[in-house]
Amino acid sequence: MAVSYRFVVVAGVFITCLVVANIIAVKLISVGGLVLPAAIIVFPVSYIFGDILTEVYGYRWARRVIWLGFFCNLLAVLAIWLGGLLPAAPFWGDQQAYSSILGYAPRLLVASFAAYVVGEFANSFVLAKMKVKTRGRWLWTRTIGSTIVGQGLDSVVFIIIAFAGTQAWGILGMMVLTHWLVKTGYEAVATPFTYAVVGYLKRKENIDTYDYDTNFNPFLVSR
Repeated sequence: MAVSYRFVVVAGVFITCLVVANIIAVKLISVGGLVLPAAIIVFPVSYIFGDILTEVYGYRWARRVIWLGFFCNLLAVLAIWLGGLLPAAPFWGDQQAYSSILGYAPRLLVASFAAYVVGEFANSFVLAKMKVKTRGRWLWTRTIGSTIVGQGLDSVVFIIIAFAGTQAWGILGMMVLTHWLVKTGYEAVATPFTYAVVGYLKRKENIDTYDYDTNFNPFLVSR
């Protein structure tokens, strides 16, 4: 497939949402009595655009973008970390604020990266398989169904790695459930938007990929 500017735009939005979500996740917000990371504003959008990538361009191209997002996020983390290590100018008094907001605890970083890889690949895999099974019908079942699996695994992996041993298992379970429901609800509400973008891309790109013979090994990025 020849790469079009539309594909680049979709991939760019996907990666931007991922990087921004990891930066703003440090802030906790309260919405309707629920305490959530500020990343909830934009992180579910990465799943929406992950669905769009898989639905239109197929698992092979989604796999490449998922790994590109991983390494772009790693680059951002390394740049922020190095920026924190460099000596501050004598007249600049915000080093502590920089470290507090942009500093990453190693455990949370591992949790974030692991959850991203597991969740995004599960999301793409489920959507691609469901598309073949449904013969391309009922897009909403694929977008929501894949999100239920992908966001569920993302929430479980992140919460367990990040907080196991610091909270009771009952509290961790409630944290997983809350994150999962909010993110899945986000996807459901965005279904009309997903339909509109998918329809537009399929018409303009003249493409509608089915992963009949795809090797779903997540590490085969060159195929």
